[in-house]
Amino acid sequence: MPRAALFDMDRTLVRRETASLYVRYQREIGEASLVDLARVTFWVAQYTFGVIDAEAVARRAVATLAGTKESDLEARCNAWFPRYVVPHVADAGRHAVLHHKHRGDVVAIVTGATAYVARPLARLLGIDHVVASELQRDDRGVFTGVPESPLCYGAGKIVRAQRLADALGFDLEESVFYSDSYTDLPLLEYVAEPVVVNPDPRLRREARRRGWRIERW
Repeated sequence: MPRAALFDMDRTLVRRETASLYVRYQREIGEASLVDLARVTFWVAQYTFGVIDAEAVARRAVATLAGTKESDLEARCNAWFPRYVVPHVADAGRHAVLHHKHRGDVVAIVTGATAYVARPLARLLGIDHVVASELQRDDRGVFTGVPESPLCYGAGKIVRAQRLADALGFDLEESVFYSDSYTDLPLLEYVAEPVVVNPDPRLRREARRRGWRIERW
């Protein structure tokens, strides 16, 4: 049975939060205001301290995509990624991905963001699988403005990662998972090898208490 290495994206493989990087891109192309930037900055701060209402924030953020074609969002993310994200990709993260690929492990990004944000990073790093939050689309490929349940967040990451495990035939409980966030505690507790990367304050305390490996990327 293959072993899997799962990587969170924001503040793990990427040293910044991709949501704030994306809204800065939207500001540049005239799709977002300073109020939008401030709102996302506030959400990121709530996420950092583990006090965010993820479901409510996701509903509000995804509602803004109602009527947008999936192909348009994919094109925007592909245009945004090279300039706004690539400079923040962690070299240590690249090396960790290569290490697991050389070992023959299944490698996947497991992120609360959408696949449209994560796929360019997966292509850059040679990662074949992305587990992400999903958005409802109609039969024309247009977003309805509603997220699919469960979000790839908290315990929802276990649900969505298990679907990948079932499809590829690896044991999720025997996997390694790299993450920075206390909100990922459910999956960190679930896997055999939790690795804490650039941890937020609450996760740092928890990792020290449990004796988990802590790395700085």
